[in-house]
Amino acid sequence: MKRSELPSLDDLRAFQTVAKLGSVRAAAAELALTHGAVSRRVSKLSADLGLQLLEADGRGVRLTAVGERLAEATGRAFTTITEALADIRSSSAQGPIILSCERSLAMRWLIPRLSGFQDRHPDVDVHLSTGGGGIDFARDRVTLAIRRLDFPIDPEWTIISLMPERVGPVMVPSLREGFDAGNYVALGSRTRPHAWENWFTQHPKAPRPRASQLLDHHFLMAEAALGGLGVALAPQAIAADDVNNGRLEAPLGFEHDGTHYGLIHPKSMVVSTGVQALKDWLITESETWGSRP
Repeated sequence: MKRSELPSLDDLRAFQTVAKLGSVRAAAAELALTHGAVSRRVSKLSADLGLQLLEADGRGVRLTAVGERLAEATGRAFTTITEALADIRSSSAQGPIILSCERSLAMRWLIPRLSGFQDRHPDVDVHLSTGGGGIDFARDRVTLAIRRLDFPIDPEWTIISLMPERVGPVMVPSLREGFDAGNYVALGSRTRPHAWENWFTQHPKAPRPRASQLLDHHFLMAEAALGGLGVALAPQAIAADDVNNGRLEAPLGFEHDGTHYGLIHPKSMVVSTGVQALKDWLITESETWGSRP
């Protein structure tokens, strides 16, 4: 095949992601593109090849027979490329370990503890990156990722379960009386807009707030609670250090919400000594944390 006859790599990646996840919307979220952009790329690929790759299936889409053949081939190709890049990067002595972590968890749990790892392993260079949800390890040049496992999991990933997610209302001590009386502002995060609603379903006798407010991220919600602006429904990992030092109270404790955090890396990755040391440390830290009520 001539080079001019090869379809766009971006179009192939969009199509392969739709095929893998079974949804244009899910593919758009993983690729950080709009729904329309993914749809246009897949349509362009079909037009360039002169083949129908997808067909309507209710409100969604499904692969045609030729689409299935192309999806299988592109999946193998991208896996081969990813494995080659992982081998190249892991075999190089240069470059740091890139650890991606959800922003609030990084700020409130990981960073305050990371110096403990660096003290034990001063020769291991770890750089932090923030992000949430799905991740393309090759494209984003990430070695390891810590994620709350509430999104589609790639079968080519290794997943190591870390600590469970536990949540509970937290507040400065001066707001405790208002919380008990239902005279408080419920602080939440836009990343989990229905968290209070779900929590009240499990705690029907808990006092309801007089108002509510959503902030962009959990770490902003925690800071608002520390500033006395209201009562935050906070993950334990985000708030527990402040509860332990008395800056916040958690009168009802923290309860498992059914999700877990996981440590993720490609199955094809060659694990260096430094990466293994970091993995072991993260597992130990999370086990210690996960045993807390």
